[in-house]
Order: sequence, then C-alpha cells, then structure tokens
Amino acid sequence: MTQIVAGIVAHVDAGKTTLSEALLYQAGALRQLGRVDKGDAFLDSDALEKQRGITIFSHQALLQYQDLALTLVDTPGHVDFATQTEQVLSILDYAILVVSATDGIQGHTRTLWRLLERYQVPTFIFINKSDLTGADPAGVLRQLQTELAEGCLDFRLTDQGELSATTQEALALADEHLLDDFLATGSVPDTAVRALIRQRQVVPCYFGAALKMTGVADLLAGLARWTETKYAAAKTVNAPTAAADFGARIFKISHDDKGERLTWVRVLSGSLPAKTVLLGTEKANQLRRYNGAKYTVVSALQTGEVGAIAGLTTTFPGQGLGGVTTQIRPALRPVLTYAVRPQGEDPHACLVALRQLEDEDPQLHVTWSPQLQEIRVRLMGAVQLEVLQQLLAERYQLAVSFDAGQILYQETITAPVEGVGHFEPLRHYAEVHLLLQPGARGSGLTFKSDCPLDVLGRNWQHQVVTNLFAKEQLGVLLGAPLTDVQITLVAGRASNVHSVGGDFREATWRALRQGLMMLKQQDACQILEPWYQFRLELAGAQTGRALNDLQEMHAEIDPLTTSSTTTAAARTILTGTAPVATMQNYAQAVNAYSHGQGQLSCTLAGYRPCHEPTAVLAANAYDPVADLENTPDSVFCARGAGYPVAWDQVPAAAHLAYQADLLQ
Repeated sequence: MTQIVAGIVAHVDAGKTTLSEALLYQAGALRQLGRVDKGDAFLDSDALEKQRGITIFSHQALLQYQDLALTLVDTPGHVDFATQTEQVLSILDYAILVVSATDGIQGHTRTLWRLLERYQVPTFIFINKSDLTGADPAGVLRQLQTELAEGCLDFRLTDQGELSATTQEALALADEHLLDDFLATGSVPDTAVRALIRQRQVVPCYFGAALKMTGVADLLAGLARWTETKYAAAKTVNAPTAAADFGARIFKISHDDKGERLTWVRVLSGSLPAKTVLLGTEKANQLRRYNGAKYTVVSALQTGEVGAIAGLTTTFPGQGLGGVTTQIRPALRPVLTYAVRPQGEDPHACLVALRQLEDEDPQLHVTWSPQLQEIRVRLMGAVQLEVLQQLLAERYQLAVSFDAGQILYQETITAPVEGVGHFEPLRHYAEVHLLLQPGARGSGLTFKSDCPLDVLGRNWQHQVVTNLFAKEQLGVLLGAPLTDVQITLVAGRASNVHSVGGDFREATWRALRQGLMMLKQQDACQILEPWYQFRLELAGAQTGRALNDLQEMHAEIDPLTTSSTTTAAARTILTGTAPVATMQNYAQAVNAYSHGQGQLSCTLAGYRPCHEPTAVLAANAYDPVADLENTPDSVFCARGAGYPVAWDQVPAAAHLAYQADLLQ
C-alpha cells in the first residue's frame, strides 16, 4: 500500500477545490459531488469559505484508490492567504498544481512554483477547464515547458495502458543511463519514472474538466501508479512515551468550535502515542485524524500520518517536535501594516481576540503600541483584511475597522558600533556590551558570542542571546523592525549577589538600542522598504504607456521579451523590480488601460534601501527616546539608589572598558 500526503495548490479560480471534490468522489470517499458555487463543497467547511466561495484555510480529506492511501490537503488559492499554503508545503510528499486551460500560467502560479522548488516538493499538474470555449490545453502545456520546467510532460496513457512513445523518449533523455536502457528495450521502467518524478526532473501533466469529472480518473490512476511512500511505517508504541526516533513537523494551529486549541502535525518518523509529554510539561492530551470537518480520536499517530494534537499551548507553524529540531522560516511575509480601529469596542478584548488569531497565523504579528495606544496587524492584502474583519465579528462579536494601511518598512545599519546597556537599580546588576555590524541582505538578526566565559558566565551569556530574540527588536528611525545586523556579545559583567535573569534582559535590550542611537547620530542607520519582482504581460500597443508608468514608479526594468504561448497575437512581457510603495495598486490601472487583457503578477523580492527616505521620515513621528518599552537609556546605582543615565552619557559611565579594537 502506497501512503502519501498530497496538497492541491493553484491560482485562485483555477478549479482547485472542484478538483479535490472530484478526486474524493471518483475514489468513492464522497457519495455526492459538492460544488464551490453552491456552498456544499466537502473541504470548504468553514462558514466564511461558503460565503465567499474561496478556500481560506487548509483542510484535509482521506481517500483510498486501488493500492493508494492518500491524505489530500486542499490549500487556499488567493494570494492573500499564500502564507497558509506555504505552511502546508513543508509536510507534503507530492503536490498537485492546478492550471486553467483558458488562462494558462497566472501570477500566483509562478509564486507557487517557486515555493514548490524551495521545499523540493515533487509535483503533478492538472490542466483544468479544458472543455471551455477558448481553452488551449496544448498551448498551456507548451507554456509550462517554457516557463516552469522542460520536464512537464503529457502523462496520458495510450490504449495499451502505457505512456506515449514521445513521452517515454523525453523521459529517457532525462538520464544518460536510462537512455541506454530505453534504446535497448524500447521502454522506461516504472521505478525509473517514479525516481525522476521524486527528483523533480519530471512533472506529469494531465488534462480534463474537474466539474464534469473528465480526466479525474486518469489523474487518480496516475497518482496510484507514479507515487511512492516517502516515510517507512513505524512500529506501534502503546505506552505514553514517544519512540526514540519520533519526529514531527507542525504546519498549522487552529481552534475547534468548542475553542480547543489544535496543533496540526505530520509525523516524519517514529510514532506519537496519546498522553505523551512533548514540550516541558505539555502533553498530547488527545490525538485526532480529520476527514473534512469530522475527526476520529486515535491512540497514536504513526509515521507518515497527519493529525491534530489537543493539549499543546506554545507550539507554532514550522516548529519541529521530537527529533525534528529545525524550524522553517517562511519565504512569504506580509509587507502591509494596518491599525485597528475598535469602533467603541474594548481595545483589550480586541487585542485578546487578535492574539488568538495570531496564534493560528503568526504572520499577523499583532502588536500593541503604548505610545500611540494602538493595535497593529500585518496582512498580505485587502481580501485578508476583509476576512479578518469578518472573523472578529462572527467568532468574537467584535465590530472593528482598519485604517488605510501602510508599507511595512524595516531598518538596518551601515557601520559598526559597540552598544552598552547597564541595569543597576538597587539590588540588581547587569552590564552588556554588544558589537553591532551590518549583516548580509536578507540575513535578519544573527548572534554570536566573543566573550570569554571567565568574563561572563555561560548562564548569563545564554540570557543575552535568549532575550535578544525574545521580542522583535526595533530600529530608531521609524520604530520599524530591525534586520540584517550581526550582533556579537563582546563583554559583560554580573554580580555574584545581585544579578538575576531579568537584569540581563534589560541590559541586553538597552545595549542594542544605545548602539543604534550612536549610529543614528552618525547617520549610519538606514530605512529599508519592500520591493516587488513584477511580470507584466500586455498587448504591444500598450508597451509605451507601461514603460512610462514603470519609470515613474522607480522600477528597474529588464530587457523586453515577447510571448505567443496561449494566443495567436504576440504580447510584450515586462519584468523587473519596483518598490511596493509605488506599485501596490498598479494592477487596477493595468486592468483599466488594457481593458482587462493585461496580466500583472507581483511577488516579494526582498527589502532594499528606501528610494525616498526623507519623505518617509517626514511622515513618521517616531521618537526613540520616548519609546519606554524600547529605551536606549541605562540605570546606574549610587548612594543606595538607582538613577537613569541618558544613552549618550552611558559610554562615560560604563563599568567595563569599551572594546575599541573591535571597531578597527
């Protein structure tokens, strides 16, 4: 029996959920075929999904076909919920990418393909809606081969139940040794085909119309024939102790209709019995296997299985359990931040509700600003904002609105500095010296220690690194997240009598901020803004208008190319990068001047120096000294009492000498 977990991914409206329903119906897992437009799709079980006719949350279903036991995971298709789709990719054996035969490769299709490459997920493609007027399945296949991978091959079988000679020849050309065997025997063995698929050298493509159940049986038969079990079954363990080789990956957090917090995992090795203690004193109180909205309580989760754990309170998506110690840092991140307007609701109740939603989707990154008395959230776009508003109203009975939204800037540094934090109120003591240096673009905050243990003990050094990453550190220009900085602990001092862990938390945070204030004084702090990688396809006559717009948006444009993949008329393709701030609303303009025929797709290309830092600073009223939650000042003690010392006076008051040679 082949046991796999496969996820269905697609650009919105390509027919992803319809295909999920068709696969379940074809396999006999459903007695009646549901439809998205009628609100009775098996995997769109949430009320918001039924209302909007789109998938918002990932859902799983179980089916069996021939010798294939398949856990099918339906994922959101709208780009605003792409972070939830990315969470699922880390636990998949295979993916089914759905592409519309009328639209071909769309903007989000390319984003999904890059994510599938990042997570190295073997992929099958289903070219859907092949029955509609204007559909061009053959043209779409050529487009897939040109723009995604040459290994996208037609895997429909001949009347003899074998791959066509053309496909077998293309398979043989993928491997030198396989070509020798093919020339000798005239065929490619199934085991070799499975290996090529697993290695992502070959992408099987199928054609059909999921709504009319055409091509669905071929796809299902292909999954049964060309996939293989990735994780070997583990020996069942009944005692409440995980097997020594137990390992699992968390991909989702949710709450059931009774408010029970659920941690969704894929077991990658060993087995997990119920009542196992997993994190500190946190226990897997109950294990569930879901099929749509319904679940079965099981005594253990075995290798390869997907299930939900009740009883864990500190878990998060991307986290590993047991022998899986790595954490996954998502590639997709929101670049827009919105302020919550409570509309007469209790701000504390709003914050509590948003914290629970943040638990399910950490990318929301809910923050409370004591200075502004304001709650802020990070989002991918307008549709996610609308859904969040509805969730607050329906789940928590909170009527809130949001402001117009702002670009989520970041901050970094352009020169090294030694920052010092001293925290010495009465009967407390800690001093920390941090060397701050510019880091590589996209590296985030990194830490290392260059402080001997005889200068500062191991326990106190651990306190420094733990507290650095205990919260999001902010820059001193806008109060935006700090990134791309290498932080090195170079010196520190503790008291054998008075020091406690909290002292080093305060000293560490103050050292970082004091160093940043020194750099601000030297004009060595820098604002970063998000940039898009864009692809704009339109008729040749509209190229001049587009080029003029892009130049005004400070875009960096690649050499022009043309395309005639799915239509007879050649079209101009413009690619390049541009600031999110200038391009975020450009899709509406493209739709207007191209009369709906232009296609603009944008994906986050990372952060770069802000193209208009003076204007951004002028529009922001951040005062780093007044931000008491992130103060750069220190506290010293004299005559039995603590007293504050301003950040620019700390160098003269510090108890330890500066490590000046480190800055040479």
